[in-house]
Amino acid sequence: MSRRSQARAEARRAAQSARRLRRRPDRMLVSAIMLFFFTAFLLVSFNGELEWEGFALAVIVPVLIRLSTMWVPRLFPADKLLLAIANFLCALGVLILYTTDRGAGTSRGIQQAIYYGAGIIAMLACIFVVRYVRRWGFLIKVVMLGAAALLALPLAIGTEQNGATNWINIAGTSVQPSELVKLALLLILSWFMSRRRFLPWFAFAVFSLLVLMLQQDLGTALIYYATTLFLFYASTGNLPLTGLGLVGAGGAAVLGYMMFAHVKKRVAIWRNPWIYYETSGYQIVQMLMAIASGGLFGVGLGLGAPRVIPVYFTDCIFAVICEQFGVIFGALVLAMYVILILRGVSIASAARSSFHALLAMGATVMLGIQTFIIIGGVLKLIPLTGVTMPFVSYGGTSLVSCMGLIGLIQGVASVNQDDLAYDYEISHTLQEEALMPEADRE
Repeated sequence: MSRRSQARAEARRAAQSARRLRRRPDRMLVSAIMLFFFTAFLLVSFNGELEWEGFALAVIVPVLIRLSTMWVPRLFPADKLLLAIANFLCALGVLILYTTDRGAGTSRGIQQAIYYGAGIIAMLACIFVVRYVRRWGFLIKVVMLGAAALLALPLAIGTEQNGATNWINIAGTSVQPSELVKLALLLILSWFMSRRRFLPWFAFAVFSLLVLMLQQDLGTALIYYATTLFLFYASTGNLPLTGLGLVGAGGAAVLGYMMFAHVKKRVAIWRNPWIYYETSGYQIVQMLMAIASGGLFGVGLGLGAPRVIPVYFTDCIFAVICEQFGVIFGALVLAMYVILILRGVSIASAARSSFHALLAMGATVMLGIQTFIIIGGVLKLIPLTGVTMPFVSYGGTSLVSCMGLIGLIQGVASVNQDDLAYDYEISHTLQEEALMPEADRE
């Protein structure tokens, strides 16, 4: 074969490969995400000599992305864009935590990668439950009792962190039960609201809010309350009662301000953190300075001074992202959350049953509210509360809970795909019968 014919054959193969990629944009997106994190971890880990932790994460994190975005849809019908965004945010959290580990003697990046794997398992479990469970009556009652006991457990054996007694220690590991109960709350609200049974979901919601108030976990209480109120309006369309709920939320906010000293302190810091710069306002000031120092394009991956920000790995991790990557990248991260929320709303709108519609909408709203609360606090739009940035902040129960919420949404998307496939099969059968000769139909 001549060189010219070889060149033509190679050009044809390249064109065929390009056409295949154009037909599969999901593969291009996932490949780009994997390449981004592979190179990022390698760049951070190479400091004179290659650090084995960074090299391991450069391999493990892209593999986890590949598993959960391309292989999961082989098991269940799934929304690949939703999976890609959630996994990008999870991997971003691992990357940022690993960069802040270097020189600090901590291993949060490695631990977060382990939590990431556990979150994928939780997502698969939630997809499986939503997709295959058909009789929910008895299971919802069991979930209700178990969630109530788990949520109240910190009142008996809990430990206090940042003014809230909402943690328990299990085998040396801190667990936040209120994060895991989010999944149960959505199942309970969606099931009873879809069947117009007011008392069971109302009693559980009131119990949950009272327990969270006793634990002084006001950020999570706000998420619970806002999600419940939104689902109530979505299921009933009752605007007067929803407005009454908003008034009640305002009254509860005033009551919380009067009852809890740390709430008063946070409001005062939010209004003018510079007065308290050397004491309680130090955190907000350092966050704002980190965002400003990053500028549009950031100081560089692994650079900056993130550890001067208190709890930079949980509440304030968005400020670290803006410092290292820049405000433009931070805006793109926020855009990903917006797309994720829009996809969740689309999936909820396409659901055939009210239970599945409320379940997907509730999980989407919960993620959106939590994102607004923490990002708004970091940017000083609202007082800072002790909630985590979904998928990104350090924490096992938080990451598992957020991936579980994605699993609930994906479970509904999977059911939607089954319904569409059934409709297509029925319409195709009817079309074939219509085209058959009348004698054959008889």
